[in-house]
Amino acid sequence: MKEFKHFINGEYVASASGKTFENRSPVDNSLIGQVHEAGEAEVDAAVRAAKAALKGPWSKLTQKQRAAMLNKIADRINERFDEFLAAECLDTGKPRSMASHIDIPRGAANFKEFADSMSHPTEGFRMETPDAKGAVNVGHRTPKGVVAVISPWNLPLLLMTFKVGPALACGNTVVVKPSEETPATATLLGEVMNECGIPAGVFNVVHGFGPNSAGAFLTTHPLVDAITFTGETRTGEIIMKAAAVGLRNVSMECGGKNPGLVFADCDLEKAVEGTMRSAFVNCGQVCLGTERVYVERSIFDQFLARMKEEVAKLKLGRPEDPDANFGPLVSLEHRDKVKSYYDLAREEGATVEIGGGVPDMGAELNDGAWIEPTIWTGLPEDARVIREEIFGPCCHIRPFDTEEEAIELANDTNYGLACAIWTENSARALRVAEQMEVGLAWVNSWFLRDLRTSFGGAKQSGLGREGGVHGLEFYTETKNICIKL
Repeated sequence: MKEFKHFINGEYVASASGKTFENRSPVDNSLIGQVHEAGEAEVDAAVRAAKAALKGPWSKLTQKQRAAMLNKIADRINERFDEFLAAECLDTGKPRSMASHIDIPRGAANFKEFADSMSHPTEGFRMETPDAKGAVNVGHRTPKGVVAVISPWNLPLLLMTFKVGPALACGNTVVVKPSEETPATATLLGEVMNECGIPAGVFNVVHGFGPNSAGAFLTTHPLVDAITFTGETRTGEIIMKAAAVGLRNVSMECGGKNPGLVFADCDLEKAVEGTMRSAFVNCGQVCLGTERVYVERSIFDQFLARMKEEVAKLKLGRPEDPDANFGPLVSLEHRDKVKSYYDLAREEGATVEIGGGVPDMGAELNDGAWIEPTIWTGLPEDARVIREEIFGPCCHIRPFDTEEEAIELANDTNYGLACAIWTENSARALRVAEQMEVGLAWVNSWFLRDLRTSFGGAKQSGLGREGGVHGLEFYTETKNICIKL
């Protein structure tokens, strides 16, 4: 049986209390191992180790030297690719075909990309003074300090390193609290840090839950200088309240109820393929996914028919099944939540076009967190299924008649993370994208990311931006130095 310990100050550490919790496979509910739950003592030790490391060898490295170490981390993850792949699939149940092309390569690439892009540009201004001798102002960036990284379970390695990569590139130290559902790859990354010579205390991992556990102890710790979080909006609000004490910086990517807009002048096959990905990839457990799809009426029936055809082709199966392209949800608890929305959709009057229940996976897998990919039609816009984030493999498809109506429907939500627009009319693409109340607008694509660009949401989908210079603003403090000549 596996044992997942905390990684603190370069060493694996058990919880002093002896408290552990189970890590179970979403595929068949079998026991993977026991995870140590951090108390205040373990979190305090991790934060203090990170604080001390800020004044150690890590702080003496040049930007170029840090970049070289981050590139080494990426290379070592790729060298141990099969181990990371096995760990990620064991925790999440997702098909190896997906994790081997997205989760692990992108998780490693985050270190390389941010090592190269997070240089510290300076700004300089010459100013006049009354004595005519002038002065020079120079901007100087320093690390923020100890950064608490609260990462989610849907893309555990990728979304964790999306924060750890730029934080370390800027010279910070980190304490990572991965989701209690997916402890494996964060724990394994500690070994890589040691193998690559990262000084003790620079990278730390504590396991546990939110309230009265590792998450709460970490976000309220007075020595934490900044908090970066990805997860649901309600948890983000709790973290913001904690961060207010001490005025700590926060960066949050929270929930979404993202729209897809399909216009009659789209490439239909491209739109169907893209919407299949945005609604059903990773079993719908993607914050950027499109649970609301609006289709111009003249192609509505054709689009719906093609979507149903493609959903029917999805192959549910174990991660190691080479033909499987659809896994279970992350846990039985999350399956129960998603299933409750499936039941609610019927109560609210939805037409279930396909799916809508729990599949029979056979005796070996029926105890797993399996659920059917589902399409609904016929719901009003005030239905809870339309208003609330489900985070499962489902979407509601509705027709629209005009561009103005499509924009109004798409923006009628408390969230504002992302959207996908399908049209071959470039003028319309830009016109509609500019009116979307979101942080990310894709045209004729989805999940296409250049890490130099901004990432984050509007409204209740988040606070702040990361990526490229936007991440530089969050992970560093800017000091102005004024020199009188």
